[in-house]
Amino acid sequence: MLVLNQVSLRRGVKLVLDQTSVVLQPGEKVGLVGRNGAGKSSLFSLLTHRLQSDAGDVSMPPRWRIGEVAQEMPETAQGATEFVLEGDTRLIEAQAQLVQAELDDDGHAMADAHHAISDAGGFDARPRAQAMLLGLGFKMAELDAPVNSFSGGWRMRLQLARALMCPADLMLLDEPTNHLDLDALVWLEAWLKRFEGTMIVISHDREFLDAITNVTLHLDATKLTRYTGNYTAFEEMRAERMSQAVANYAKQQERMAHLQKFIDRFKAKASKAKQAQSRVKALARMEKLGPVLTSADFQFEFREPLNLPNPMLAFSVVACGYRADDGQETRIIDQINRSVLAGQRIGILGANGQGKSTLVKTIVGDLPRLAGDITEGKGLSIGYFAQQELDVLSLGDGALMHMIRLARDKGPAGREQELRDFLGSFRFVGEMVTQPVGTLSGGEKARLVLAMLVWQRPNLLLLDEPTNHLDLTTREALSMALNEFEGTVMLVSHDRALLREVCDEFWLVTDGAVKPFDGDLDDYQKWLLEQSREASREQSKGDKARRKREAAAPAPAAKAPPPPSPAARGGERKAAAAGRQQRSDESKPLRKELIGIDHKLGLMMSDRDALEAAMAGAGLAPAQRAEQGKRLKQIGDEIETLEARWLELSTRLDALNAQPAG
Repeated sequence: MLVLNQVSLRRGVKLVLDQTSVVLQPGEKVGLVGRNGAGKSSLFSLLTHRLQSDAGDVSMPPRWRIGEVAQEMPETAQGATEFVLEGDTRLIEAQAQLVQAELDDDGHAMADAHHAISDAGGFDARPRAQAMLLGLGFKMAELDAPVNSFSGGWRMRLQLARALMCPADLMLLDEPTNHLDLDALVWLEAWLKRFEGTMIVISHDREFLDAITNVTLHLDATKLTRYTGNYTAFEEMRAERMSQAVANYAKQQERMAHLQKFIDRFKAKASKAKQAQSRVKALARMEKLGPVLTSADFQFEFREPLNLPNPMLAFSVVACGYRADDGQETRIIDQINRSVLAGQRIGILGANGQGKSTLVKTIVGDLPRLAGDITEGKGLSIGYFAQQELDVLSLGDGALMHMIRLARDKGPAGREQELRDFLGSFRFVGEMVTQPVGTLSGGEKARLVLAMLVWQRPNLLLLDEPTNHLDLTTREALSMALNEFEGTVMLVSHDRALLREVCDEFWLVTDGAVKPFDGDLDDYQKWLLEQSREASREQSKGDKARRKREAAAPAPAAKAPPPPSPAARGGERKAAAAGRQQRSDESKPLRKELIGIDHKLGLMMSDRDALEAAMAGAGLAPAQRAEQGKRLKQIGDEIETLEARWLELSTRLDALNAQPAG
């Protein structure tokens, strides 16, 4: 187990932990929550021994392996799959043992090393790594691309995959969803649900925490408090505890006032002096409860738009994409014919790389459209939050200077005191308004961008992943503000809670088109699974057809190099046969399990349909209906688990099929 016993930790002059204790059992899935700056990442550094406690003890089994996502951006020409494989520390150690044994010409050590490689899953490590990459959104053609050929967000996905490859006893994940889109997030959830070790995850995505955690650690005011249950259960229990604490504090204040009143009234009377003195002692002995102090919840609102054109936008045969310096076009989306009306709340869905951000950038004018027309309503005012918005802030200037420039260059105009007061409503107070932006946290920078957005008084909000650096409190404030906003919202986000709470319709960007999606987020997740199944089937068909073509193809007519010797040909054939046999051996149990899952899914879906039909009928007793409802939920959970396993097996088979034949 993992035990913190009376631990204190300082970072500079700041006290992060003060004599706090907590126990975590093996296999527990823990959500670590608390406000930005509370010290969550410092606790991770303590657990990985990058920091040492100032007092108290941290203990865990000495043989535990710790897996975590490296925060630095990898700079290497190494292939993506090889980079991820190096995260399997047990396999790397076993391979190093084999190399050393061969150098020493030690037969026993070689045998031991081969056993260690087998125990570490060395024979299916590569397909496991590639299945992980595919699940996180990489394309088949990118599996061996150099790491430094990817953008920053994709390199962080590589770091995540590398961490997940580690056979960890303790997995530490700090905001693992920040660089993921919705489909990769769904895959990660399914993977983490199957992870058997102890896990501690820092995340501001409440649906993600609810799905994968069964314990919540709350870091607040230098103390760690353990709650059994996921984030929603934590909120409910904490609210109840706070309510009880408020009531207990009020009762004690009333009791203390009563004692003090008795003392003040009778301390001068000889006949009551003894009783008064006993009250003084009772008051002194009483353990004083502190008042319940909580940071004020952050709230803000978007100002009422000056006007609401309708329609706000009209797309006519629009094409979006990129135009190279030589004039060559790359179309990502084509033939867009849609309108955006006043008051709509549109969630934009689609896999990474399908063109969601390209669409948003084209609407705002950062990318010129390649064809067609976009007609703007009269008086349209767009408020745009870009994924990279935090990167274009002037790091040497303070929040106030940013607001002064905004009011001067874009409007509306405002006096300095008015701008200071406005920033105060976004928690920029006192000297913080002049503090260089480069020294602010990611969450504070995101709040500044939101403040600048609100000041402009837009009537159309285009938000591209606005929650990446926001804590849970600020996310909830954003959700409430968007629901109160009288204009139109177009939202790209992997935060399902925000999408559910804000959007009442969805656009799907896929296969080079934008079309309405008829369903909710649960339907979208089912659609993603079906798309993955279909892609797996097509891949399998394509592989079979390719092998048939290769087998039937005549020998090339072009002049060939001198034929290899018979011995060399025999060696090549043996190597090719061995490779085919190894892939066949690796894929056979996967295909067998896949067939079994397909059969189970068919049976369970039939059971689910029958139950739903029975529950729709009349004449069921309440007890029967309740029992059938429980069974329906159980079947739904089992179907979800089987579908997640089906997806994992399919991606692993895809990775095996992608390996060269020879």
